[in-house]
Amino acid sequence: MATVLLPAQLRPYVDGAKSLTIDAPTLAAALDHLRTRSPALERRLRDERGTLRRYVNFFIDGDECRTLQGADTPLHPDTELMIIPAVAGG
Repeated sequence: MATVLLPAQLRPYVDGAKSLTIDAPTLAAALDHLRTRSPALERRLRDERGTLRRYVNFFIDGDECRTLQGADTPLHPDTELMIIPAVAGG
């Protein structure tokens, strides 16, 4: 089962959980699972077309998914998926 690590700004959408364990073959399937668990979280991760949001980074075992196979990147039982939304400030 893959472990999904969530930053503080996304935790309110999953009852405060810092991490979740998900059984999913790909990043897209993991995001589908998260959508089922928390529909409000979906809007922060994917756009209305289901595409990964541009300003959200998905690190799979330390590599940004866009340098791998994007949403089709396979997840293995010991995979660590870290979701990091971009932070803006001035």
